[in-house]
Amino acid sequence: MDFFNQFKIETPESVELEFTLAGIGNSVYAFVIDMIVLGLIITILLIIAAFFLFNIPIISSLFGIEEEQVSLWILAIQFFIIFATYVGYFVLFETLWQGETPGKRFVKIRVIQDNGRPITLQQATLRALFRPVDDLFFLGLLFVILGKREKRIGDWVAGTLIIQEAKGKKGTDLTVSQEAENLTKYLQNNTDLSRLLPEDFATLRRYLQRRDEMFTEARMELARKLAYQVKDIIGLQEIPEGTTSNLFLEAVYLAYQKQV
Repeated sequence: MDFFNQFKIETPESVELEFTLAGIGNSVYAFVIDMIVLGLIITILLIIAAFFLFNIPIISSLFGIEEEQVSLWILAIQFFIIFATYVGYFVLFETLWQGETPGKRFVKIRVIQDNGRPITLQQATLRALFRPVDDLFFLGLLFVILGKREKRIGDWVAGTLIIQEAKGKKGTDLTVSQEAENLTKYLQNNTDLSRLLPEDFATLRRYLQRRDEMFTEARMELARKLAYQVKDIIGLQEIPEGTTSNLFLEAVYLAYQKQV
């Protein structure tokens, strides 16, 4: 029995990653927090709208429009802004925060693609647009309960799912060289390690754990591919001269551990 509802994904680099689904309780908890934040934002918008409604006579005389038309325009604009805020809240945060919203970040869950990659703007938009449909008659909750991957309708359409946030392990599950220790400070001072996602770190750690089981040529090729991908993620122009791919990956592994 898969008590924690875990599943595995194989990356294009042939590294197997294991994820744990967020669970209904965590998803609902995060949603409640987001609704509180959204509620505060919408309350401010309603107060602004109320100000304009109380001043309809002034607006009407200023623009030469009948008061009834002014009222309808204000209500229409208010509805549009509230809907755009509701949808835009999730799109903005899930895109900029790599699948997290304030609620998800607090609960430590995140939206990812079905293939384990970070969510895109298009996918975040699809999820947000289908959220009202999911909320209608609790259809989304029904799909989550009945589905194996705990997906609501928006997740099925967008090709996404919600997982528990992976954490970098700070234990001594592998050994690294002294040269990697020396390179760590350079990486901390010259790169943005916060751009390395937990899943990226998990891929890196899994490679370092299993590299000794690989044939030499396969190990060198995989290390080279991973090193160049990691280099681009953390914003490093070039891997320091004389540094092998394995050494670089070891140093990134150590540097990431020290900053989480």
